[in-house]
Amino acid sequence: MIVIVYGVTGCGKSTIGVALANTLKLPFYDGDHFHPASNKKKMNAGIPLTDEDRIPWLENLANNILDWNKKGGAVLACSALNEKYRKILKVVPDMHWVLLDGSKSLIKSRLGKRVGHFMNPALLDSQLATLEKPDYGWRISIDKKPEKIVTEILKKINTLENMSEFGIIGMGVMGKSLALNLADTNTGISIYNRHLAGKEEKIAEKVLEENPGYENMKAFDQLVPFLESLTSPKKIMLMIPAGTAVDMQVEELLPYLEAGDVLIDGGNSFYKDTTKRAAYLKEKEILFLGAGVSGGEEGARKGPAIMPGGSKEGYDLVAPFLEKIAAKDYRGKPCLTYVGPEGAGHFVKMVHNSIEYGEMQVIAEVYYLMRYYLDLAPDRIAAIFETWMEGDLSNYLLEITIDILRKEEDGGLLLDKILDQAAQKGTGGWSVNTALEYGVPYSGLTEAVMARNISSRKAFRMIASGMYGSEKLTGIEEEEAFLDKLQKAYQAARIINHETGFSLMLEVSEKNKWELNFSEIARIWTNGCIIRSFLMEELVGIFKESSRLILHDEAVRALKGYQNDLSYVVGQALQHGFAVPVLSSSINYFLSCITGYSAANLIQAQRDYFGAHTYQRTDRDPGESFHTQWKK
Repeated sequence: MIVIVYGVTGCGKSTIGVALANTLKLPFYDGDHFHPASNKKKMNAGIPLTDEDRIPWLENLANNILDWNKKGGAVLACSALNEKYRKILKVVPDMHWVLLDGSKSLIKSRLGKRVGHFMNPALLDSQLATLEKPDYGWRISIDKKPEKIVTEILKKINTLENMSEFGIIGMGVMGKSLALNLADTNTGISIYNRHLAGKEEKIAEKVLEENPGYENMKAFDQLVPFLESLTSPKKIMLMIPAGTAVDMQVEELLPYLEAGDVLIDGGNSFYKDTTKRAAYLKEKEILFLGAGVSGGEEGARKGPAIMPGGSKEGYDLVAPFLEKIAAKDYRGKPCLTYVGPEGAGHFVKMVHNSIEYGEMQVIAEVYYLMRYYLDLAPDRIAAIFETWMEGDLSNYLLEITIDILRKEEDGGLLLDKILDQAAQKGTGGWSVNTALEYGVPYSGLTEAVMARNISSRKAFRMIASGMYGSEKLTGIEEEEAFLDKLQKAYQAARIINHETGFSLMLEVSEKNKWELNFSEIARIWTNGCIIRSFLMEELVGIFKESSRLILHDEAVRALKGYQNDLSYVVGQALQHGFAVPVLSSSINYFLSCITGYSAANLIQAQRDYFGAHTYQRTDRDPGESFHTQWKK
């Protein structure tokens, strides 16, 4: 607990601060004692301090506040008259601000009785002129005895201490898991889920019933009591479905929010919608963040990767809470970073999910070739994947695939009983559309989305499968050789998947002036999120040196070594009738990228022939356009 008792000279900061600290059993510090001798000399002479004098003093106090907070708290008496000065001191969440307020005549009479203090009474007028009274905190009148003032402050603190520091709306799988995660950190939290008779009744209360023992968590199914339970500025995270539901919830909240409150959309909203909401709420002085949250149910409960973007001021207010629930990288640093302005947070989460689509599809293709091309048993495939996990191929999605390949039900593999129709949400398609909008080649990750679309046409596929067949390779020697090539092909495709996703982020970042930090984005993706992997850990260092993965020396060496194996695997698969859309798109993307002189000049000639679209020449000035009458 940090309590700052502030006001002009002579208002009783030290007297009240000492008494309050004694009651709360906290150490007391007088901000005046931290002034350097030069400041004290000026004040004693009746010379007002300048910002040049005050700011180093305040920054020193801010550093001490951080230290005091780690040790359990403190009461600080400090003038802190101006909001810009108080902003320097706001280094921990939910500090208690107590303004001792009184008339000029009362304070002047007190100063006349004070002896031996370095503050010259003549400075009272300049301090009163400097004082800015904020809307937050408590304004306590000093026209009563000190013990009554202290009692009044204690009542307010006790009331506030029973309120929640953070609120979460939406008790679906992710919202509930995040709430329990935060509650585990001893943070006061309020949870709310709407009440729909016969459909959603007492959902929040059921969370508490199913998880007894959380005395720091309050449950609500009515919005107003939920909001009244939160300290100011309110910090509320929305964990509800993307789209109109978010807009409806925002509109319902607005009448009860005040300037400086923070709203976080933690769902998978489209980043352009988040940009619009941020601009709309900025006009109403509400701080809005669009935060991507990755890790699924387990990640949300134990520590997800979090990608907030939007209001930097809002991020600074909620970062201490998000840091508590985020996963930790190998250095112990939270897998959390301020991504950038506007909808940058949700944009980065969208690309994360797009890479996730590609990673899932390429594992599915590798598994399918092993099982139906090489005719390997599921437990053998799982064992092979385990050996891959011991090296550079280690990643979360491969890890869970091993468990899936060993899960049995009623004596048979559960996987074989699951209908082969892959569902999807909006993020994959949004990424494809964004790549088209910005002219970014996105073939492999696009194919991952298209593969799910094709899988949904089950009836059509069953008819077609009866008319065509696939061959299988047999023989131990050929099998082992193919597995070695398949492993290298898988690694090549993974590098290209990540190159494709990060290239989209690069283009959009540059066009929108977001200044995305790819090394930092890769860092927060090293744990908690679905695409965490050994490769991602390597990308942290690579993106410190280059913004294009495919041009980095390490990637060049790897892809040169894997190129022939990827080509061979794709060739064998296609020759024998096996669809490998992401593997084949990966080699095509790679070969297209490394082709210095392509056949695109023929396409330009064709466009000019039938549509007079013009073309540029290699032997003329760049930017100059030409048109030819092609038919003789």
